[in-house]
Amino acid sequence: MGIVEGREEVLSALAKYTDRYNLDKLTRIKSINLLKWIVYIVELTKPSRIFIITDSEQDIEYIRSKAIENKEEIPSRFNPRHTVHFDGPRDLARDRENTRILVSAGVEIPMINTKERNEALREVLEFFNGIMKDKELYIGFYCYGPKNSPFSLYGVQVTDSAYVAHSSNILYRICYDVFTSRDDIEYMRFLHSTGPRDENGWSRDIARRRIYIDLEDRVVYSVNTQYAGNTVGLKKLSLRLCIDKGDKESWLCEHMFIVGVKGPADRITYFTGAFPAGCGKTSTALIADTVVGDDLAIIRDLDGRAHAVNPEIGMFGIIDGVNPVDDPEIYDILTRRDTEVIFANVLLTEDGEVWWNGKPTPPKPGLNYAGKWWPGKKDEKGIEIPPSHPNARFTTSIFYLEKVDPRINDPYGVTIKGMIFGGRDPNTWVPVEESLDWEHGVVTKGASLESEKTAATLGAVGVMEFNPFAILDFLPISPGRFVDLHFRFGEKLDVKPRIFSVNYFLRDERGRYLTEKVDKRVWLKWMELRVNNDVDAIATPTGFIPIYSDLAELFKKELGKEFHENLYERLFTIRIENLLAKYERIWKIYSKIPDTPKRFFEILIEQKRRLEDAKNKYGPEISPFKLDRK
Repeated sequence: MGIVEGREEVLSALAKYTDRYNLDKLTRIKSINLLKWIVYIVELTKPSRIFIITDSEQDIEYIRSKAIENKEEIPSRFNPRHTVHFDGPRDLARDRENTRILVSAGVEIPMINTKERNEALREVLEFFNGIMKDKELYIGFYCYGPKNSPFSLYGVQVTDSAYVAHSSNILYRICYDVFTSRDDIEYMRFLHSTGPRDENGWSRDIARRRIYIDLEDRVVYSVNTQYAGNTVGLKKLSLRLCIDKGDKESWLCEHMFIVGVKGPADRITYFTGAFPAGCGKTSTALIADTVVGDDLAIIRDLDGRAHAVNPEIGMFGIIDGVNPVDDPEIYDILTRRDTEVIFANVLLTEDGEVWWNGKPTPPKPGLNYAGKWWPGKKDEKGIEIPPSHPNARFTTSIFYLEKVDPRINDPYGVTIKGMIFGGRDPNTWVPVEESLDWEHGVVTKGASLESEKTAATLGAVGVMEFNPFAILDFLPISPGRFVDLHFRFGEKLDVKPRIFSVNYFLRDERGRYLTEKVDKRVWLKWMELRVNNDVDAIATPTGFIPIYSDLAELFKKELGKEFHENLYERLFTIRIENLLAKYERIWKIYSKIPDTPKRFFEILIEQKRRLEDAKNKYGPEISPFKLDRK
């Protein structure tokens, strides 16, 4: 590959790969360095032609049609804008093992998958050599946040998959116009190829699947995979780059929803929330009064307060179990005739209907992630193949939500008064608790987040899996460094968000859940009152919990049901032995992470001392009524 220097030389090199229409679009791009990189990529991967995506309906429709023409998506009979994509049985989730942060020789990051940078680049660039021969290359330009926002980052997605380009067009703001009007923006780059595809259209060379994240050059390489979590660059791949940039500049990039909760006189108070998978993140977002975002948040300080924007405008959600009773709004969006939805790894029946676990009707024969499917079909081990995969997904616009917040495109975001951390915890955390202060919340709520493994999917019931800030899989820095980032961010704020823990999964002696799904609305409403100083709370060794009378009033007002004292007592009893065991586990984990700040351990020592003092005074369990001074 030769080296090109001037703009005319660059455009001349690109002209070999495209037509006049797309060359004109490339000509308008201001950054000569970006154009040079595109030349490098096309000469490496050798596509037959280049297509540049703008926000014109013509270009957007072209990508939709190519996804179908390339047999990456199949339209449903019900709605031509409802399409089904299959990844194949070996490509159904994020590849943890082969997703690596690239580092210099000899560098290790505690608890993070890494690979030596030079070795990794040699390997992955060899995989990309000639990989797009006879394919079309799609290049999209996106904002990672609202247009004209000081919060927003920018990204360029380069892929030979129309499905990946189609998904990106739904999930993110197309910002080609920013790249044609400015040459001073920093941008992330995402290079992806499905690699050779088999007769089913699935990536064939799964053994050579790689997802390498180069923090130094802010480039992500993804090859021999189709699953969106491995391929759509501005999703969780860009999250690592965003966290790294935030760490260097002392602001936050979080795996959090952003929602508004109404208080008295229709006051709207904004919260962010982080939950591991299967712990109620989406359902919490959708039970709130307004939704700014359901998954990611960029949080910066403005005028001494935390403000958050949603970098996305779409939802890439798990569809398994979505049903008309528990998830009426999402179910309606997924079954309407006027919505655009990409379904992934569901069942497409022979008569063209999209089916997933949660639909009221029984499944019929058709196609799914493993090929042809019929009721009772088994795999080579004799295990019955479900019609729709547990990690089946939907991709659609967030603007279909009736509750979408009018400030979703506000370039300065919304002011965050509370941060929520929730996990699947059968016997320790109470349903809702406010931390003592910002640093205490960072340590004992965010950094200490655990979630119970389930027998069906993750292992033995009752084993708690460490997942700090619900973001461990996406960290490019150690958990200790991430704690320090939150300390540094808090120091910049005059008014810090209150930090809360929530837990919807407390169970009784017979294993039954003590709360119902809808109860989370009450916990949200109580938090809204707390951050606005409208209600008092009971001080415990681990934070502040609700007073019974306040919750009883909220249950009646919000849900129209009684909240009995005996249930309140069971839910909000402080389980000292379990808490001490939990924080002992957390201490051991962070003691092996060298860059954990000293303040972290000081706060844990203080927490342990308060718990032991309370145990000496009250015994191993403390009823909230013993602590209520009223």
